[in-house]
Amino acid sequence: MRPYELFIGLRYTRAKRRNHFISFISMISMLGIALGVAALIIVLSVMNGFQKEIRARILGVTPHLQVTGDSGQLAAWQPIMDIVSANPDVQGASPYVTGQGMLSQNDNVQGIMVRGIVPKGENQLTGLDEKMKAGKLSELRAGEFGIVLGSDLARALAARIGDNILLITPQGQITPAGMVPRLKQFHVVGIFEVGMSPYDNALALIHLNDAQKLYRMGDAVSGISARLRDLDRAQRVSQELESMLPRDIYATDWTRQNANYFRAVQMEKKMMFIILSLIVAVAAFNIVSTLVMAVTDKQADIAILRTLGASPASIMKIFMVQGVLIGLVGAVTGVIGGILVALNIGSIVPFIEHLFGVQFLAKDIYFITDLPSNLQQGDVVVVAAFSFAISLIATLYPSWRASKTQPAEALRYE
Repeated sequence: MRPYELFIGLRYTRAKRRNHFISFISMISMLGIALGVAALIIVLSVMNGFQKEIRARILGVTPHLQVTGDSGQLAAWQPIMDIVSANPDVQGASPYVTGQGMLSQNDNVQGIMVRGIVPKGENQLTGLDEKMKAGKLSELRAGEFGIVLGSDLARALAARIGDNILLITPQGQITPAGMVPRLKQFHVVGIFEVGMSPYDNALALIHLNDAQKLYRMGDAVSGISARLRDLDRAQRVSQELESMLPRDIYATDWTRQNANYFRAVQMEKKMMFIILSLIVAVAAFNIVSTLVMAVTDKQADIAILRTLGASPASIMKIFMVQGVLIGLVGAVTGVIGGILVALNIGSIVPFIEHLFGVQFLAKDIYFITDLPSNLQQGDVVVVAAFSFAISLIATLYPSWRASKTQPAEALRYE
């Protein structure tokens, strides 16, 4: 036997009302909660997708962890690399050299960041071979002074595979005519595209030995790059390595190197949750209006139930059932709709763009041109629980008012 409060509450919810406006408000409340829940799930999934996509693109050209010295150089780097490679969380390690410069071809000049790498080791760390649009990373050979350019950088310089290009470094040399920048001619052996303008616009890769000669570093390197087996352990691994390395050498992981990106995404995600939660809150206020009118409409019924022995707590439960059912139906509908849209947003957005002839994410403005989505179970559970809790809270005051109804007063004019 189910409790009679549940039975009567369900009967009141299904029954036709004398005041049709109450049914209309109930439907609006359900739709409002469904819309709010669906919007929350979709937006949070898109924000998760942006975070995942940006992280993947950043780590597609930068290592998970870097070890370097206070001076920006590591002279005796082989023992340090052995320590880094010996860590069980490190999947691979490779030395690198970084420096600034300018590339010039004909009348085109671009400021760049030069990165000297060991091609085989770098490919193991970042998988850069998969992002090559032309040429191969293995074409970088020591002593041949080849260079690999980002796609936008190559386009700005009008450079193609096989072209000779002049690299100018800020480290000058003293001559009778004064300080003269160092110049070195390189030939283009490859073009890569990561999909993020900071790298495609301003990054050039050369062989490690060529970079050491260009910047007069001898056998020293700028640091050691490492790839981790688990990205989420990056901070812990960097702390472990710092405890084993000399005081003047420190380790930085990808979370600290790109902290601004991920902090901005997390902040936007929290703010969007708060803003869109107002939709659910407004729908919950409609539940209050619905139940207040329902209590007024059922004054005689409440009085009869009280005279038959129903307690004030039972009356309160009857009307809480109505409000909770409205919130539950709205939440379930919103969850189903939000999940369906979040899982198919990659097809829905291009269809809308094609239908109206617009582009939501222009390539020249945004890092990402396609709207990504990463539906997470935790977000769905939090949104559903939040909407249900708001709906439950909204039922308390009208139900309490119903429980205070006096039978004599309610039946006086019946």
